[in-house]
Amino acid sequence: MTQTQSTKEQIDTGFHRQGTILAIETSCDETAVAIVRDGQEVLANVVSSQIDVHRRFGGVVPEIASRKHVETITVMIEQALDQAGLTLRDLDAIAVTQGPGLVGALLVGIMAAKSLALALNIPLIGTHHIAGHIYANQLVAKLEYPCLALVVSGGHTELVLLEREGQFRIIGRTRDDAVGEAYDKVARAVGFPYPGGPHMDRLALEAAEVVTLPRAWLEPDSYDFSFSGVKSAVLNVVNQAKMKGEPPMPAAIARGFQESVIDVLITKAMRAIKEYGAKQLLLCGGVAANRGLRAALTERCALEQVPLVIPPFEYCTDNAAMIGAAGFLKWKHQQFVGLDFTAEPTFSLEQWSIMSS
Repeated sequence: MTQTQSTKEQIDTGFHRQGTILAIETSCDETAVAIVRDGQEVLANVVSSQIDVHRRFGGVVPEIASRKHVETITVMIEQALDQAGLTLRDLDAIAVTQGPGLVGALLVGIMAAKSLALALNIPLIGTHHIAGHIYANQLVAKLEYPCLALVVSGGHTELVLLEREGQFRIIGRTRDDAVGEAYDKVARAVGFPYPGGPHMDRLALEAAEVVTLPRAWLEPDSYDFSFSGVKSAVLNVVNQAKMKGEPPMPAAIARGFQESVIDVLITKAMRAIKEYGAKQLLLCGGVAANRGLRAALTERCALEQVPLVIPPFEYCTDNAAMIGAAGFLKWKHQQFVGLDFTAEPTFSLEQWSIMSS
C-alpha cells in the first residue's frame, strides 16, 4: 500500500475532518507519546528523556536509545491515555515519526504504531520529524501562508519556505554541522558535559566579556549555513589559552560563539522573509529553546515588523504533540500509509509534502 492510498478497510470506521490522533515520537533519545485533537488541541503530551543515560558517553548511543524505547513505549502510551482521560477506542488514527532519525529508534515507535493501528482498525500516518517541529507552531498560533520556518536543532539547520499548508521547500541548509551539534562540540571544548547547548546559552547570557568570533556568510545570495569555521575558531582560542597557561574564559567564548551563530541565523532569515514575501517567521527545533536566540529574534522581528511564532519550550525539544499536529495534515487529506511502510532515516521533508488531491 502506498502513502496516497486511503484503503477502505482503514476508513470504514468513519472518517471526519476532525480527528483524535495518538502520536508517537522515537527518532532519537526521547520516548514521547501525545494525543492531539484537530491538529491543535493537545489532550496529552508525555516524554521520557534518556539524557542521563547518554551523558556518560558524551552523546547518544543508538543501540542504547533503541533499547530504552522498547522498555518505555508501552508505559508512555498508557500514561498518555490516562492523562487524556481516553481509551484506545476513542482514537481515530495513529501517527508516528517515520524519519529522519536513528533507524533502530524509529523502528520501535513504528512497530508500536503498526500494532495499534492494526488492532484498532484505524488509519496509520507516517510523519516527518522536521514537519513536526514546524507544525508545533500550529499548536500555539494560526499559520499564515506563505511563511518561513527557521529550523534549528541538533541534526538540522534549515530555512524552509511553506507556500501553502503542508508544502515544504528547503531554500537553505547547513553544509556541515547543524547548529545544535556545533553547540555541543564547542561546549565539550570548554569543559561542559553533554548536552552542552543549555550550558552555553546560560553562560553567554551571563558573560560580561566576549571573544569575537568569525561569521560564515558564504556566497552573497546563499541561504546556506556553515558552522565548522566558528567551531574551529573556538578550538583555536581554547588551545592558545592552554599553551599560554591561561584559563580559557568559557563565558566569553560562549557569548562570542552564540553571538556569531545568532547573527548569521537571523540575518539570513530576515533576508529570506523579504525575498519570498513571507507573512510569518516560525522558529522550530530543539535550539528554539535557546533563550539568547529567542530574545534576539523577537527583538529583530519587532524592529522589522515581521510576525514571529515561537512554540513554548515543551514543544521545541522532541515531543509527540508536534507529530500529532503534523500528522493531522495527512489525516485531513486522507493520505495514510500501509502496514508495510518502514523507517526512513534520511527522509526528505519535501518528499513528505501533502500531495495534491
